[in-house]
Amino acid sequence: MQAEKFREKLLAWHAGNDRPLPWKGEKNPYFIWLSEIILQQTRVEQGLPYFERFKENYPTVHDLAAAPADGVMKLWEGLGYYSRARNLHATAKNIAENMNGIFPATHAEILKLKGVGPYTAAAIASFAYDLPHAVVDGNVYRVLSRTFGIATPIDTTPGKKEFAALAEECLDKTQPGVYNQAIMDFGATHCTPKSPNCQSCPMQEDCTALQENKVEILPVKSKKLTKRERFFYYFVIKSGDRVLVRRRGAGDIWQGLYEFPLLESDRAIENKSAIEGSEILQDLIAPEDYAVLRISKSYKRVLTHQKISIRFWEIEVEKFKSGYEDKGFRAVSRAELAGLAFPRTIDLYLSDKSLTLELF
Repeated sequence: MQAEKFREKLLAWHAGNDRPLPWKGEKNPYFIWLSEIILQQTRVEQGLPYFERFKENYPTVHDLAAAPADGVMKLWEGLGYYSRARNLHATAKNIAENMNGIFPATHAEILKLKGVGPYTAAAIASFAYDLPHAVVDGNVYRVLSRTFGIATPIDTTPGKKEFAALAEECLDKTQPGVYNQAIMDFGATHCTPKSPNCQSCPMQEDCTALQENKVEILPVKSKKLTKRERFFYYFVIKSGDRVLVRRRGAGDIWQGLYEFPLLESDRAIENKSAIEGSEILQDLIAPEDYAVLRISKSYKRVLTHQKISIRFWEIEVEKFKSGYEDKGFRAVSRAELAGLAFPRTIDLYLSDKSLTLELF
């Protein structure tokens, strides 16, 4: 298929299949940027309520810049990929403090913003300023790979260059925002990863993948992802109405979020005595002054590169062992827990306990 023919068919399809979304037609670059950061690696259905909450709580870039970090992370809680929230906050501060609150208006300047890559820069530039830059995300890779029959792996440098060039060739430079939205909508709702709607596809006669029976194998990825397995044992140590928590440090998942004291292993620990005798636990409780109240079910969390199994040990002590502050912990009440940003799994655990009123 020729790029021009593809463009005509895509825009004709989009004219009758436009998805109503709150950021469509938006020209405020702040809101467009906000929606694009939230939707990175997130389904629209999941990201939509977060976009609405951020828009309500932080209606301007100045509001977001002035927000406390914990408040931003709490509002982001449950979306995952928390570096996006940290970058979002840092970029808002940069725009507010160094750019007089004015969002950059060129593709090159937008691309310099922390947390903004080529896809996001192209989306903001085309949607906010009608600049002719083609977006290339998972939906675009899939649509172009199938339609044009391209088997070059999308996770390689040659593949990225080839698809970027084709995307630019197909772009409608007179209405780049409309075109970019069209190809993303087409990939998200029609040319889907599984069970695409090939029988009523406007590209049916010209789709190479359909004609050559390659729909299920395109696009191609060269690398098979190996997931690291991790086993977390969280100690919910309570004394009266207070529990110990700390903020996670840099260099690992969930940076900057709160957690309970943690014992981590690269394999499941079946021996309860080994867990009770762990250094982290012994540093925080006196051997003669604790009771294990219960051990939770196993919570499973699958991340891009990791599979994590998590259990919570609920432990009661008469009083916390002195020196816990020196190890980075602080004692908080149940009421305070509600205001802290936790990783999704801890939040689920707290929600479970809240329903049964068994946490304290």
